[in-house]
Amino acid sequence: MRVTGDARARLTQRAALASVAMALVLLGAKVWASIATDSTAMLGSLADTALDLVASLVTLAGVRIAALPADHDHRFGHGKAEALVALGQTVLIAGSAIGIAWRAIHRLVEGAPTENAELGIGVSFAAILGTFLLLAYQKRVIARTSSIAIQTDNLHYKSDLFLNSAVILALVLDQWLHVRGADAAFGIVIAAWLLWGAWNAAQHSVDQLMDREWPIDKREAFLAACADYPELKGIHDVRTRSSGAHDFIQFHCWVPEEWTVKEAHDRMDRVEEDLQRRFPGTEIFLHLDPEGHTDREGMLPHEITETR
Repeated sequence: MRVTGDARARLTQRAALASVAMALVLLGAKVWASIATDSTAMLGSLADTALDLVASLVTLAGVRIAALPADHDHRFGHGKAEALVALGQTVLIAGSAIGIAWRAIHRLVEGAPTENAELGIGVSFAAILGTFLLLAYQKRVIARTSSIAIQTDNLHYKSDLFLNSAVILALVLDQWLHVRGADAAFGIVIAAWLLWGAWNAAQHSVDQLMDREWPIDKREAFLAACADYPELKGIHDVRTRSSGAHDFIQFHCWVPEEWTVKEAHDRMDRVEEDLQRRFPGTEIFLHLDPEGHTDREGMLPHEITETR
């Protein structure tokens, strides 16, 4: 069940704190393993964990800001702080990926060997176990809050599963099977994976910051619910956007010309309250037009055609 308000703020902040704690533990273990093994793949995993720590700290700040209520300067709330945080995280991930790829190519040319495979493999297995536990908790929080910041943080740790598995395979190939260059090659693959993840995460953040319309199925579900109310006739000029966990929809609808202002106000207030119960976290802006009238200013060309 989706939660909003204070309950959502508590859940997202706890998830962010759990990410910070996990990143601190993994960072210490990987620093030790990276020095002991001299592995590029392990170094890439270490760099990713260091960025996870920074990103988790930024996420914690972001979800706290997003939870602040609307104020005089931010009448629509602070929900877009989550999208800004998520976009900043993708920049960090991309920078890390480029640095890892550069070092991996350098090591591939040099052909330097790695050491202490057992230590590196043991640390990577421990990291995989800890990451599974964190991902399970984050999944529960995301299901209840739809937080884009926690979703992006979740992406980091999903990539960690791949990264740690790649480190294990790289060390096995490099030291036990003597496949030279395997460690550096896996470092390049890890860098490419991070860049792909950063690209996908950035798209979601930009969509919110640019006020992209709701997905078609979400929009249609709301309009289908509107059909349950006889008062909502001739709906047109529908606009939607999201900001953090908050959804906004505005539209025009027709009312009979004989209704008084008070009657229209009272009827529509009841409809709005009922729709908001059915769609928690959604703010509805409703504009009334006399029956048969359409305000075309601001409408898209195909919407004007449909109302003729």
